[in-house]
Amino acid sequence: MLPLPQFKAYIQQNALFSTEDQILLAVSGGRDSVLMAHLFKQAGYNFGIAHCNFNLRGEESVRDEHFVKMLAATLAVPVYVKHFDTKAYANSHKISIQMAARDLRYQWFEELSKAEGYAYIALAQHQDDAIETVLLNLTRGTGIAGLHGILPKRGKLIRPLLFLTRKTINDLIDAENIDYVEDSSNLSANYARNKIRLKVIPQLKEINASLELTFQQNIQRFADTEQVLQQVVADLRSSMFRTEHDGHYLSIEKVKNLNPQKLLMFELLKPYHFSESVIGDLIQALDKQSGISFYSNSHQLTVNRADLIISPLKREANGHHLLWHPTTDKIETPNGTLSSIHLSKAEFDKDYQIERDPNKAYLDTDQLIYPLILRSRHPGDKFKPFGMKHYKKLSDFFIDEKIPVTRKDTVPILLNGNGEVIWLAGMRQDNRYRIGPATKNITILTYTVAHITNSKQS
Repeated sequence: MLPLPQFKAYIQQNALFSTEDQILLAVSGGRDSVLMAHLFKQAGYNFGIAHCNFNLRGEESVRDEHFVKMLAATLAVPVYVKHFDTKAYANSHKISIQMAARDLRYQWFEELSKAEGYAYIALAQHQDDAIETVLLNLTRGTGIAGLHGILPKRGKLIRPLLFLTRKTINDLIDAENIDYVEDSSNLSANYARNKIRLKVIPQLKEINASLELTFQQNIQRFADTEQVLQQVVADLRSSMFRTEHDGHYLSIEKVKNLNPQKLLMFELLKPYHFSESVIGDLIQALDKQSGISFYSNSHQLTVNRADLIISPLKREANGHHLLWHPTTDKIETPNGTLSSIHLSKAEFDKDYQIERDPNKAYLDTDQLIYPLILRSRHPGDKFKPFGMKHYKKLSDFFIDEKIPVTRKDTVPILLNGNGEVIWLAGMRQDNRYRIGPATKNITILTYTVAHITNSKQS
């Protein structure tokens, strides 16, 4: 017998949705999502089914799609199926297959729910998934938000099976003789999550047989702790920020008094999307000269005497203020094209060699903080020219190189996410980002100058 009372109680306790809402269920055809569909049907909720065919497992993918269509027909609910060229998407965006599938899945769910009038998107994640997520986040590095892992509700995403364990789901599927399909990739230890599921968690359960309950309690504590932190941050933001016509001002003196400084600064600046690496460099720059700038995807932060000034990142009139993300392989500017390739040191040593070409830069990839910024020169810009140990102002460098005034503003300046100049495209790269003995990964940048053709009037 399906646990309908517990299912309904969990939905009500966590305010996942109301009985009048239309819910879109993400159904792969596996045990978890199939059980979720049956629970929704028996509970009498209004729902439809969405199925992603990522075209990654040949006949298995075709089988899964057919099964989900039959399941929807049996339950008498709408079904929506989308085919993706996942490998092509992963290659074009230079991300893993897993990340590509995740991006494609959630983009489509959002589009579909809006188009068809679904209030929420239900995912069939359970307690074991929550444990795996926390362990995966810990392995990769995380803050408090990563420690609570999967939440029952976040925005339009709901997870109504988080009250169940994988074992309970398997027992219910067997007891109720419910049909499902098995994804063979779930049995592969090639993926990080599967390694945790198949190898790590069984070892932890030998130490603690009640691992699911312990993690459920820990996750709740972490979620509560995050709420306390967010309240502290909200109070600090209210007392520390002031808004002027040119941006948000934050007193440097107040920043220096924060404790723990890096954690609170990261949370305070989170709405402006500054990375943890940039925050670290910013803290180091608080006692340096004013005028240093740092960048995120959306904002610029400038150290200005007694304040940090945060302002939206704007494209300059000449078009030379562009963001360069890890997935960006080419940027067009009015004066030329910049392109990049990323290699391991072993790949570089095998197929490449350093060319003495000012239109190429060979950078230590692990020193890059994204997004990189491409713009024209600013007053006060300085860098350490390749082969030199000391800073040089760009204005002085241009004079020494006898660069005409008309050309100075056309040279693309590439900055790291921490505001440091990386490369004067077509001229000189910064010495700090050169390839060294400890370099493990290399980024090669190439600048191709645009050819200008003059047309004659007859």
